[in-house]
Order: sequence, then structure tokens, then C-alpha cells
Amino acid sequence: MFSFRTTPIADQPDRCLIQGRVGCFCTPNCFDVTTGKYLFDIFAERGNLARVFAPSQSELSKMGCHITFSQEELEELDAVVVEIQDVGSRYFGFTRDVMRLLSVRARMVEGPSIYIVDHFNPAGRIVEGSMPAVESDIWTPKVAHRHGLTLGELANLYVGEIDAKYPLHVISAFASPSNRVLLPWMIAPAADIPGMFTCLMYSGGSLWNKTSICPGIGTTRPYEVFGAPYLHNDTAALPPAPEGVVLRPCSFVPSEGIYAGQKCFGYQIILSEGEQYHSLLHTLRLMRYFAEHYSQFEITPQLLSKVADPVIEEYLKGGITFDIVQEHVKAEEQKWIRKAKRYVLYDDVPVRIK
Repeated sequence: MFSFRTTPIADQPDRCLIQGRVGCFCTPNCFDVTTGKYLFDIFAERGNLARVFAPSQSELSKMGCHITFSQEELEELDAVVVEIQDVGSRYFGFTRDVMRLLSVRARMVEGPSIYIVDHFNPAGRIVEGSMPAVESDIWTPKVAHRHGLTLGELANLYVGEIDAKYPLHVISAFASPSNRVLLPWMIAPAADIPGMFTCLMYSGGSLWNKTSICPGIGTTRPYEVFGAPYLHNDTAALPPAPEGVVLRPCSFVPSEGIYAGQKCFGYQIILSEGEQYHSLLHTLRLMRYFAEHYSQFEITPQLLSKVADPVIEEYLKGGITFDIVQEHVKAEEQKWIRKAKRYVLYDDVPVRIK
């Protein structure tokens, strides 16, 4: 059973929310600026907050973190209310945690109803890349690299894919005035997503994590800068960049990751105002460039598993040219948009970059 609701979670009349044992599955993005309260405060004041599932590390911790839980903990509850800020890419850790929650609940004979307090996608409705064409991470939904959906829409899609039968309710992103006051990036969705532009670069930029190049993790500009100690970033021979994008040579010392404490040479991605940036395709071009120019550049099997696309894999290995992978990605984006439109809950729909 699926429902889309247009009034705030605090006003929902469901008995399981009023009298039942409620668990809140959330990040700091569940703060409502119009009331000055977190999601879990609603149920704590009612006296029926049974459990809070929150990130394993402190807010803005440098360490990567997840929201952990067990099936036994879910069995104690009548409802689980989810509120995180998705960032628009299928790789995002907290979104994968939500998909795991939906999957575990599907294996239970009886269990809690699931409520998703939706938020707008800070990466917008732009789509990039392809759906997984080979076996990928079990908790990753079969969506494009940059999917253009909200968390509520993703949850509806994923529940359908795993043929789950339990109640799923999505609270509209328009339901709370907080969403109209608080922009999606004002509370960081995660430690490595500090600002507004980060989400526009994450769909491609996060792939660097599975290579020998650092994507700026452990700096103030993750995914906007990338580099390594072995790069030579002189201005005489800049790597490729699409129209409207400038690569500024720079250096940085990351505080964590494979080059923690080492000076890295690389580039900052600077976008022209209003430019639509295809992070995935640009990152693939850059990876091919560095593979051809630096013997130290390496990609890992985990990268190929994350990409989950044989055509993109063949391009990264040097077997085909960029125009072929570009046309492939265009066709895959169109295919994904046709699928995604079936799950859209709002007036606007996903679109690809022309």
C-alpha cells in the first residue's frame, strides 16, 4: 500500500504514529526551522518515541558513517519515520541505508509501517548516466548515476522493484514550510557534502574514491578539487574540460584518505554561471586522460562495480572512443527518464543535459 500525503508528519492521524512505538531513522536534516525541533522531538513529546536510528559518527565527522540497525530492532516498532537529505546520486551512503531498511522490512512477515518525510533533491531533476547493467551493490537501487528523483520517489521505486507489500507513505516536500525556508544544503547532508555545488559534482566526482586520485576528501572542497602527489598540474597542458568549465591548477593537503598529510597537485572545477555540468562524463574523460598520461594512475575493481556498465568500463580501459560512450550514456539517460517518470510525485520531471 502506497500513499502520498500533503500534510506534515506531525499532523498525520495514523494510530501507529499517535499511539504506537515509533522509530526515527534520520540525520541532522530532520531539523525543522519553523518549529525549532527535530523529527524525533515530535514523538518524544507524545511519549511514544521508541528508538532513534542516527549516523554512527558525530555530525560532520571526517569519518565515513552509516545508519545501522537490525531486524530485531525493527520488530519492536509499529512505525519507522525516515528523514534524511538525499543528494541525487545512487552512491550516497545514507540513501543506501534507507534502501537497506526497505529491503529488511520486506523480509519481515509483520513489521512497522514506513513513512518517508520527503525533501527536494539539491542536485535538481538533471539526469546523468545509466542504470546498473551488471550486478552491483545489493542496496543500490537500479537508477541512473544521477537520478533526478527525491528520496520519496526513490523509495517508491525501490519498494516496487523488490515487490514489497508493506505500507509505504511519503510526506510531500511541500507539506512543511521548513522546506520553503531551509535550502537543502544549509544543513550538510553528510561530512563530504558541505555545500550547494558539491551535489552537482558528486555523481562523477565520487568515483575518484576508487582510483589513485584523491577527490578532495579531507579538504574544504570535496569533489570540487581532485589531485594526487604524482600529478603535474602546470597550465601548459590542461586536462580536457567541456565548454563552460574551467580547471584551475591548485594544490591541497587532505586530512584523510590515501594521501592524508601529503601534498597533492591537481585542479579545482569551476563552473560558469548557469552552466549545466555533466559530472559523470567529464570525470570519465579525465580518468581516461590520466590513464594515458600517468603510469601511476590506477582504477580498482570496486570502481567498475560501482559504475556497473560494460560500455563505460570498456571506455575506461581504452577500448572505445569518447563519442561512443557519450552516445551510449545519452541513450541510457533517455531510457532511465522513461522509467523514472512513472514514480514522479511532483509537477516537474527528470530531464537530461542537452
